[in-house]
Amino acid sequence: MKINWGTGIVIAFALFMSFILYFVFEVQSNAKYDNDLVVEEYYKHDSHFQEEMARVQNAHDLQQKPSITFGEEGVKVAFPSTFESDKITGNVLLYRPSNKKFDFNTKIALTNSALFIPKDKLIKGRWDVNMEWQYNGTKYLTKEVIYVN
Repeated sequence: MKINWGTGIVIAFALFMSFILYFVFEVQSNAKYDNDLVVEEYYKHDSHFQEEMARVQNAHDLQQKPSITFGEEGVKVAFPSTFESDKITGNVLLYRPSNKKFDFNTKIALTNSALFIPKDKLIKGRWDVNMEWQYNGTKYLTKEVIYVN
């Protein structure tokens, strides 16, 4: 049987489509390729964007800002000594962009104006730290990126 160029193009197109569909089904069915959203309720999260920006601006306007650093022992969140430790409330979200299974929240409980998160709770790589906190009725949001070695 002789195949002309039109039939060859149709066969090549069908093979290409089969190739693409195979990979689509493979990625969707295999748990190895986790394709979760970055935020579960994206649109609900986006509707509060203006409030979030106001809290970020509040934190930016502070004369003395809290610091988030990574050291040998772990992550240290330090507030300036001008803040009264017992009036600071909130939580610290450590967010792992590559895998949400490692994300965790820690309530702010200060010892000597600082919060310490041990290194053994963290895996190597990039972590986004979002600290939502409140002091004297004003809400703040501090965002940092740290790299764990």
